[in-house]
Amino acid sequence: MKATIITIGDEILIGQIVDTNSGFIAKSLDKIGVEISEMISISDDKNHILDTFKKLQNKVDLVIVTGGLGPTKDDVTKKTFCDYFEDELVVDQKVLAHVTELIEGFYKRPITQMNIDQALVPSKCTVLHNAVGTAPGMWVKKEGTVFISLPGVPYEMKYLVEKEIIPKVVREYSRPYIIHKTILTYGQGESMVAERIEAWEDNLPEFLKLAYLPSPGRVRLRISARGTDKEILEKAIEEQVVLLDAIIHDIIVGFEEDETIEVVLGEMLKKQQKTISTAESCTGGTIASLLASVPGASNYFKGSIVSYATAVKTDVLGISEELINEFTVVSAEVASAMALSVKRLMKTDYAIATTGNAGPQKGASNAEIGTVFIALATPSEVIVEEFNFGQPREKVIDRAVYKSLEMLQKEIFKNVL
Repeated sequence: MKATIITIGDEILIGQIVDTNSGFIAKSLDKIGVEISEMISISDDKNHILDTFKKLQNKVDLVIVTGGLGPTKDDVTKKTFCDYFEDELVVDQKVLAHVTELIEGFYKRPITQMNIDQALVPSKCTVLHNAVGTAPGMWVKKEGTVFISLPGVPYEMKYLVEKEIIPKVVREYSRPYIIHKTILTYGQGESMVAERIEAWEDNLPEFLKLAYLPSPGRVRLRISARGTDKEILEKAIEEQVVLLDAIIHDIIVGFEEDETIEVVLGEMLKKQQKTISTAESCTGGTIASLLASVPGASNYFKGSIVSYATAVKTDVLGISEELINEFTVVSAEVASAMALSVKRLMKTDYAIATTGNAGPQKGASNAEIGTVFIALATPSEVIVEEFNFGQPREKVIDRAVYKSLEMLQKEIFKNVL
């Protein structure tokens, strides 16, 4: 099966908001064997939408559209669906009852005509129940292509994808298996890793594909398999992982199953029943924000102190002025003291501390712009590393954040490998 994902909205085209819906839909479809042929962003224009539909008709099996289902005049998706399918809007009584209950029962306000109009759907569509919002999803088939319309609000879109679309596609279509295995490596760049595994890569079976996914400080190696026999695919991938491990065992620190590093870390910390805290200076609380973004983070993430100003380092973290005067705020000694202090204050097993000069000008330290010290306090020791991430400022902060998480992950893996 092949699918195209379309996001509708002028706010996406002008950069006012970032499209995160397409990525979520693509991952969800990939897991059930649906290949994504392309992702498209188009404006809230009826003719543009119609032209796009015509180009995709019978070229792909699924066209999934997000956006344009709101109650205002600039949301044109439902009317455009009617034009394309030569249909008309009718009131769906189940949707109307749901909208009424949501507005009057939950929000405790009178329902308006604009709310009522949310229950209007094309008569030929299969309605996809949106339990978390007022805009229903719509499923309409024309010849060899199914057109699916979803609200653009991310949590509503995610609900409909997980509860309605994926189960329906699984029930109604035969699909191949698509399996991925991602190996996490740290410490060597993409070109060096590629040189080391070149012979192994050249001998991969034809149904296995390798992708390099580099990012600051790490390279992920994703092996993908596509076919009709799941057991054969999984066995082939595992055999190749064993061969790969024999070649680059020194830089492999684990495996990632389509999850971000903060999610993987959370699972590891929960499994080991360990906790983490942070003391951040140059990263300004970004590490804490990532850790806290994961559902269930309260099981392992206890808190953070953003000690951006020197006074916070002394008054809140208790770092001595003598230490700062001797080594400056951007130093291994201060980073180590910050990590130990927050670990003690928060009573956690691990603690991360960052201090550095992100630029564009030098601050209270003479350290070169781009210099960052990262300290990781573990149950038994403190590990401190110095980096120079260069410029611009955003790059320094981004690399410092992910290097901090990578240091933590590498340390935790010592207990599981």
